[in-house]
Amino acid sequence: MTDSDPDLPEETDAGPTAAELEAAGQNALFGDLAPAAPAPAPPAPEPVLPAPDPVLTPASVTQPYRVLARKYRPQTFSELIGQEAMVRTLANAIARDRLAHAFLMTGVRGVGKTSTARLIAKALNCIGPDGQGGPTIDPCGQCEPCTAIAEGRHIDVIEMDAASNTGVDDVREIIEQVRYAAVSARYKIYIIDEVHMLSRNAFNALLKTLEEPPPHVKFLFATTEVDKLPVTVLSRTQRFDLRRIPAPMLADHFAKVCRLEGVDAEAEALSIIANAAEGSVRDGLSILDQAIAHADLDGEGKVAATRVRDMLGLADKSAQRRLLGHLLEGDAPALLAAVDEQYALGVEPLALIRALMDLTHRVTLAQVSGSEPDAPAEEERAALADFAARLGAGELHRLWQLLLKGHDEVRTAPDPLVSLQMALLRILHAAQMPDPGKLAKRIEELAASGFAAAPIGEGAQGTAPAPAAPAAASPVQTWAALVDQVDASGQLRVAQIMRDRVRVIEIGPERLVYQQADSFPDDPAPDIREALFKVTGKRWLIERGAGAAQPSLRETAEADAAAEDARIRADPLVKAAFEAFPDAELIGTEPRAAASGSPPWN
Repeated sequence: MTDSDPDLPEETDAGPTAAELEAAGQNALFGDLAPAAPAPAPPAPEPVLPAPDPVLTPASVTQPYRVLARKYRPQTFSELIGQEAMVRTLANAIARDRLAHAFLMTGVRGVGKTSTARLIAKALNCIGPDGQGGPTIDPCGQCEPCTAIAEGRHIDVIEMDAASNTGVDDVREIIEQVRYAAVSARYKIYIIDEVHMLSRNAFNALLKTLEEPPPHVKFLFATTEVDKLPVTVLSRTQRFDLRRIPAPMLADHFAKVCRLEGVDAEAEALSIIANAAEGSVRDGLSILDQAIAHADLDGEGKVAATRVRDMLGLADKSAQRRLLGHLLEGDAPALLAAVDEQYALGVEPLALIRALMDLTHRVTLAQVSGSEPDAPAEEERAALADFAARLGAGELHRLWQLLLKGHDEVRTAPDPLVSLQMALLRILHAAQMPDPGKLAKRIEELAASGFAAAPIGEGAQGTAPAPAAPAAASPVQTWAALVDQVDASGQLRVAQIMRDRVRVIEIGPERLVYQQADSFPDDPAPDIREALFKVTGKRWLIERGAGAAQPSLRETAEADAAAEDARIRADPLVKAAFEAFPDAELIGTEPRAAASGSPPWN
């Protein structure tokens, strides 16, 4: 068939060629309004059958949506936030060609363990845009190894999930493959995620290969539970502990993501998300994804703090401050009403008590630092400063301990709301009690001045006149005071010796005559002499003697406990209980020291 064949009709409108169809499809896909360039005519055209109408790709079709945690996965070490120390160590190792044969990335979920493993794979196999590069801490991201690793299709970078490949057969497959050189890369790299899930037999099978792998093989392990790895594996790897990302750094990162996504977000909303992420970039991006979708419900598309709180079931900060105010003021009805209000708004009881703990912590930090509280709003800074000025350090610490105890109760209770109400009421009533430390100090002052304390709440001054000539302290009281001084100075072992092994015969200024309360061969006198010198600054004469001796402090305490036990057992109700339940036991009868520091509400 030639151009001059007279038997064929002229080819004037036989339809578009294949090249024209391809050009038309591309133009429709990218929205190009310019006509497609005509394809060059073939040198020997043949009859062309009528082609079907071309199906063009609509311009509105886009890539499937990817969640933010995948879309913004770090592709270079400069995008890996919060792990500067690890990046610096890797850079030095690459620059000096001192690369380990096995790396172990540890840390909590979402801090970048698997992403770091892929970045290391890129760094070791990058050849640069010109194909002449070597291992580098700044992989180009353009060469074939970089792009293939980023897309998860490189034949020499094998990723394995140990959670679903736990057996020894899976590891033997790796052992068989490591003998062969890499197909197209510089190194054959095995990335094993959640490596702690491998069985013990699998670890044992891997040990020899892990210790002496071929020079073209690198192992990259990632785990959230490094304590479950055998020591034999840990000793064969170079370990990198990836840190939790600080909340301010996370908030800055989320702000950049919002700018790239074209989303308007309040700084306070991003701060709430960063705190809720608990140091995990992936968790935070997942929450941000949800917050963006939640913001679109009202048509404004703005990530607002109020909506994020509603979404996460968190208490409003002003509601937290009101709740703390009700606690400190002792207003039980207002306290319960505020709890019911927050619960009706969707705030979980555990989230509410955690919010109060966070508020107490921030007030304490503001009080200790003496500077302006750290808060985004002026109103909040003023409220925290007011709490810091009103509350003493002891009150704040006691409040924290009570909230901590309440948190455990709410977390494990069958009805968290009821448990929260009871825990907060206990804190409210405890706040009205006298501070144990101040109370003990007041009792000591009254005893020293010759007055006896009256029951708390009775009498204007709470004291009553004592006899004009107060009795001198007994030898046992004097000895007990010295033991307390030794104990308070940190010499706990010697204080225990003084309590348990010494029966005082005579005690005076810098002189102690004693009997030993046990038959141990060692002499406690040198230790006691040294301890008393440290607390009094004077040299003591300490010697054994004979004669009537007071019981040791331990014997005295045991006698008091026995007397208390006998008194309780003599009670008619207790007697009746033992008669009804002969195998019952009496517990909790040990007397508690008046100045032990234990609060009366524990």
